[in-house]
Amino acid sequence: MDIIVIGGGQSGLAAARNLLDVGLTPLLLEATDQATGSWSRYYDSLTLFSPARYSSLPGMAFPGDPDRYSHRDEVVAYLARYARELSRLGAEIRTGARVVAVESSEEGFTVRLTEGTVLTAPGVIAASGSFDNPHLPLLPGQADFTGQILHTAAYTSPQPYAGKRVIVVGAGNSAVQIAYELAKIATVTLASREPVRFLEQRPLGKDVHFWFNVTGFDRLPARLVSSPPTSPVLDAGIYRQALRDGRLERRPMFTHFDGEAVVWPHGVREPIDVVLLATGYRPNLTYLDGLGALDDNGYPRHDRGLSTTHPGLGFLGLEWQRNPASNTLRGVGRDARYLVRKLKSHLDLRRSPASV
Repeated sequence: MDIIVIGGGQSGLAAARNLLDVGLTPLLLEATDQATGSWSRYYDSLTLFSPARYSSLPGMAFPGDPDRYSHRDEVVAYLARYARELSRLGAEIRTGARVVAVESSEEGFTVRLTEGTVLTAPGVIAASGSFDNPHLPLLPGQADFTGQILHTAAYTSPQPYAGKRVIVVGAGNSAVQIAYELAKIATVTLASREPVRFLEQRPLGKDVHFWFNVTGFDRLPARLVSSPPTSPVLDAGIYRQALRDGRLERRPMFTHFDGEAVVWPHGVREPIDVVLLATGYRPNLTYLDGLGALDDNGYPRHDRGLSTTHPGLGFLGLEWQRNPASNTLRGVGRDARYLVRKLKSHLDLRRSPASV
């Protein structure tokens, strides 16, 4: 093989397709039993925030009505079909293949799997996503809290929380969507350090992703922002209406836990059963720890997806890797095309007689 792709979700699949398109042979390694990434483990009611027409990977349109907002299970089925097509085109996909370490070698890189398999390749693309590495901030008094504290990665449906007093911590799309559906059967407060920012889902009768595309926002270079901003919540009006009606409450973040309760600003103490943390994820790249390709916080050292420490190493699916759409179905294909072309140039130079 020419390049080992680590991760069989949307990023890894897009990478494999682009590698095939430029004549390179990919080996895709997926830790789970199917190459559909984390989608099958997301919460049951998850619906895409982008219409189907903006939710495709390279070379295969998302099926059905292009203006509908697809359900989680439709995405899983689409990615499974995409993986089968890649196999037909010549990509090798191994499931149940968890990578534990990547090391430098004379061939380029050595990749070690949990069961002891050792692979070598001149190039590696780390596309393992972040769902397995949820960010769990340590909050004051948390150790003595008698209720439940869960990340939304563990949330699947509202039924286990019926009749309970729940706080959802966060101000993004997932936080608001989960809080809204929980509020139908539980008492829910949305807690966040900043007010929730909403963005109209269909301004002037067109989905906002249409405007992202025609205005060039989706291609805004990441270097223009010092740090990734919090994405606004896309809303056709139902979430804002729920806040206005009092069906869903939003408050500034509580200050600390106190036994079975939280303490809100100004000292109000309130018993709580469950705190759900919609606090995002961090890159899941521990297999690169010994390579020296990550900074002290576990983030890759890269320039638009290309490692700045190891030629031949690339990254895909990072938030704002090149632009606002980098870690989305609609945007990862462009990043994959850019990255693969750069890696191919590196491999071509490595193989040329002058470099031997």
